[in-house]
Amino acid sequence: MLTFNIKLRKRKSQCLNFEGEVIKKMKETPTLLSTRDIRLAYRIYFIVGALFICALVVSNLIFQKFFSWDFFGVYTFEISVGILPYPITFLMTDLVSEVYGKKKANQLVTAGIFASLFSLLIIYSAQAVRATSWSPVGDDLFSDVFGATAIAVFASMMAYLLAQYIDIHIYHFWKRVTKGKHLWLRNNFSTFLSQFIDTFTVLLLLCSFEEISWDRFGVLLLSGFLFKVLVAAIDTPFLYLGVGILRRRFGLAVGEELNLPV
Repeated sequence: MLTFNIKLRKRKSQCLNFEGEVIKKMKETPTLLSTRDIRLAYRIYFIVGALFICALVVSNLIFQKFFSWDFFGVYTFEISVGILPYPITFLMTDLVSEVYGKKKANQLVTAGIFASLFSLLIIYSAQAVRATSWSPVGDDLFSDVFGATAIAVFASMMAYLLAQYIDIHIYHFWKRVTKGKHLWLRNNFSTFLSQFIDTFTVLLLLCSFEEISWDRFGVLLLSGFLFKVLVAAIDTPFLYLGVGILRRRFGLAVGEELNLPV
């Protein structure tokens, strides 16, 4: 009887180990998507990419206007309106990184670079032609508004390249460390550092080209960084919402990424 009980326990132990191995393999095996789901995944990716590129290009075009914002008497922000859409780009790359993976997030960043260059080419072309005498917007006014755009795009692109690639790299570093858990941690930790690098680099280049005076550097750096940190903290629930919706729609486990063919 004792021998029978020992054998029974061994069999149960083996079954439990086998069941554990099966569950582990199921988690490691990427979720297979139907053709319909693949099309939907790409459609969502292209929409997010379009919004990302729009926010990036617009932030470069409107950067020359500055405003102040009193945050409940705690701190007064002095920032460019170009910062307003910019943190959204980091939210979108984090969303793509989490669901689509590092490769797709890097592709989004690269597309943003080409979009910025193309917008710069269009602006240069518009400046090259002379305005008519009856044009509501004359050459001088157009140059005042868009004249510094080339420098802004260059400064933004340098900062953007550095910050976005660092953001994506750090995001996936924390994703590996946390094994796909604690989404809030990698979202904020990656964004905080990359946003500081972005703000510092943009202001350094703009001050070096004398678009902004050096005496404004410290104030704008602090205001810009704190504002981006605030927005990053606020957008965390929206990242959870977006990731949660996509995970449920495509049947993804926590930390799992879409296995798209291209």
